Amino acid sequence: MNALHEPLWVMVGLGALTWVSLTFITAPYGRHARRGFGPQLPAKVAWLVMESPAVLALLGFFFTGERPAQVGAAVLVALWLVHYGHRTFVFPFRLSANAKPMPAFIALLGFSFNVFNAYLNGRWLSSHDYPVAWLWSPQFLVGAALFFTGLGVNLWADAVLLSLRQPGETGYRVPQGGLYRFVSCPNYLGELLEWLGFALAAWSLAGLAFAFYTAANLVPRALAHHRWYRGQFPDYPAERKAVLPFLL
Repeated sequence: MNALHEPLWVMVGLGALTWVSLTFITAPYGRHARRGFGPQLPAKVAWLVMESPAVLALLGFFFTGERPAQVGAAVLVALWLVHYGHRTFVFPFRLSANAKPMPAFIALLGFSFNVFNAYLNGRWLSSHDYPVAWLWSPQFLVGAALFFTGLGVNLWADAVLLSLRQPGETGYRVPQGGLYRFVSCPNYLGELLEWLGFALAAWSLAGLAFAFYTAANLVPRALAHHRWYRGQFPDYPAERKAVLPFLL
């Protein structure tokens, strides 16, 4: 824990800096892509490069940790890999061939953050007690339920977005139905639930710091998406919020 004290505060500081930065500058990829941000990478390549440390580095830091892997810790790692295995090895290859490229520096920033986050959470999971009995604790059961609820929301919302375009199309449409009746970005809402659930399931300051960073990254982006939808579509549903139903 002492070795992770400073990295925990670094994560919190990164979250605060990210929230402030993204409040004023919209990250230039996806629907917000624009010129003037250096060399570009194809979207599939950028996502694969950016997310891969969340799988590979996490496993490396976990299995080279302070103690042999415990069953409870291995299950928590499995939860992590359910999300990031999909995000790394499935999601990029479901993107349209016409998906907008991503600035290489964005992919590099994401890669670097994921290495750091993998270190923080991999080392935490390898240095704390998670015996089999942990899997029956209230923290784990409630956290895992929240995690899988968020995962389901995230996967469903992404599938809706991917289905909006026919082959060869490059434009945008307004997603409809389900949680899209209430928020513009249920995919981000799902991810917020996932990492809050993971932090609870692991009863982990590292997980909590990552959940805070996730909110710092995704809430401003959801607000930017929401403004974009309203600017692009004059009849956009006025009752929708950005990411939290009825609230934000």
